[in-house]
Amino acid sequence: MKHFLLIGILTPCLLLAAGAGILAYGFHRPGFTIKNTVYVYVDDSKDFNSLCRQLDDTAQIARPGRFRLLAGWLKYPANMKTGRYAVHPGMSHWSLLNDLRRGQQAATRISFNNVRFTHDLAERLAGQLMLDKEDLLQRLNDPDYCRSLGFTPATAGALFIPNTYEIYWNISPDNLLQRMKREYEAFWTDARKKKAANISLTPVETAILASIVEEETADAGEYPVVAGLYLNRLRQGIPLQADPTIKFAIGNFALQRILFEHLEVESPYNTYKYAGLPPGLLRIPSAKSIDAVLNHTKHHYIYMCAKEDFSGRHNFAVTLAEHNRNANRYRAELNRRNIR
Repeated sequence: MKHFLLIGILTPCLLLAAGAGILAYGFHRPGFTIKNTVYVYVDDSKDFNSLCRQLDDTAQIARPGRFRLLAGWLKYPANMKTGRYAVHPGMSHWSLLNDLRRGQQAATRISFNNVRFTHDLAERLAGQLMLDKEDLLQRLNDPDYCRSLGFTPATAGALFIPNTYEIYWNISPDNLLQRMKREYEAFWTDARKKKAANISLTPVETAILASIVEEETADAGEYPVVAGLYLNRLRQGIPLQADPTIKFAIGNFALQRILFEHLEVESPYNTYKYAGLPPGLLRIPSAKSIDAVLNHTKHHYIYMCAKEDFSGRHNFAVTLAEHNRNANRYRAELNRRNIR
């Protein structure tokens, strides 16, 4: 009788244990039918149901009911963490939920290049990260905040060295700017700082000049020559007379012909009126243009004029007479093409 009683007690326990084992095995089986790694994104507005729909659409989740059951057991729906999470082929529900619960996200690659204004940069970054464009812009336009990083709102773009970076998708604006500061400091090695000092420029001033150089020519091969020309002018106390600074001052980079009336614009960026460098960047310069300033071509040119073939390249000159001949050819071509 005792044996029958013991069997009666043990049988349900064994069945429960077997069921739990089968269920646990199910949780550790591949839970997604994808062939390549995909990513799911959890931001502050996403709830558990939205995540499940995303997993269904993006990761082809198998047995979604089982995933919901396990998530409930693990109390995940009430403790969701923002981030970008990888779902790998063969990954189980259990493994993904462990990553989701711990906030163990996958870094994302961000890149930015060919950016002119900081509001363009903020928009570009907001399109790649969870952060809000306005939150980032507020910091980049705040004089005190910029000063804490070693910049002004006019020079804050120098903080960003165009490249590709691995960053967590849910990074805060403050942490992003601190990360960019570390990247900036890594870029500005002692060797680069020494080269800047040798031409009597700070790293920020080098970036300002690089931004002018980059706006001046469409041909990166000309960067070192153009940089050398502007450095000649700075050393000799000659105003830069850089047309891109006029375009910046009047807010029209599409301008094809600079007229005398444009040269009268009252702005600290008008390098026809004011000698030296302007107070800020015209664009966020590339590492290539910064290095072109630091490793500029040594020559005696102090004049330049766009080539009359509209190639984006320039004719360079040492004397004013030679420059006037180059300028006359360019103006004649503007007239011929009816560019006013």
